Amino acid sequence: MTKVLIAGFAGAMGQQAVALVKSLPGFELSAVVGHHLTDLDPTSYGLENSTTVYADREQVETGAADIWLDFTVPAAVFENVSYALRHGMAPVVGTTGLSDEQVEELQQLAKQNGLGGLIAPNFGMSAVLLMKFAKEAAAYFPEVEIIEMHHEDKKDAPSGTALATAKLISENRPAHETAPDSTESLPGARGGDYQGIKLHAVRLPGYVAHEQVLFGGSGEALTIRQDSFDRSSFMSGVKVGLEKVGTLTELVVGLENIL
Repeated sequence: MTKVLIAGFAGAMGQQAVALVKSLPGFELSAVVGHHLTDLDPTSYGLENSTTVYADREQVETGAADIWLDFTVPAAVFENVSYALRHGMAPVVGTTGLSDEQVEELQQLAKQNGLGGLIAPNFGMSAVLLMKFAKEAAAYFPEVEIIEMHHEDKKDAPSGTALATAKLISENRPAHETAPDSTESLPGARGGDYQGIKLHAVRLPGYVAHEQVLFGGSGEALTIRQDSFDRSSFMSGVKVGLEKVGTLTELVVGLENIL
């Protein structure tokens, strides 16, 4: 049995992940981490007695799990993944907010500890395909903006998916003349900027996770959009990550790179 620890198990994504792991043959939910819990009885959370509940990552011992599945918050994810790698657990990370420098540092740490892992800006297949199609379209439409829309509780902006989309687009769009900066009568009205690509973040109740990539050309436009209406849609990608992380020899960024 492959032992899985879920960090952030009490959150919306964490609860979906708990149900997934419990349903997968060959996998065991050996441990969960919830920040500053006072009740460490697994049955209080509908878990088996064999599942250890931790209130802090520092309490997790080496050997507690083979895989560290992280659905926590941006402020904690770097330290969580560092801890997992130092204690022999392969990370599968759905938490966004890592900087490029932090990802590089984690990749070095994974190499030093002889572990593979996965950092996925998005586990939804529609989002992965959107990023793939947007990268392809950028070769023909270099003028582009991104709008992402999420629930009001999402902590980071722009989303990891939107930022990953911008990075992929920037790799493939040809050199072009950038339109002159417009005057913002209200600062921030034109959104954030990644290598000339404007990103706009919306946070409203009623939304889950949505993204539009808008390409503009002479006399025409192209819009690519994906919508995640329920968090259960992410679990097919999480399943792939759990099943394949044991075969990885490095810390990979992007679900599309292991499909």
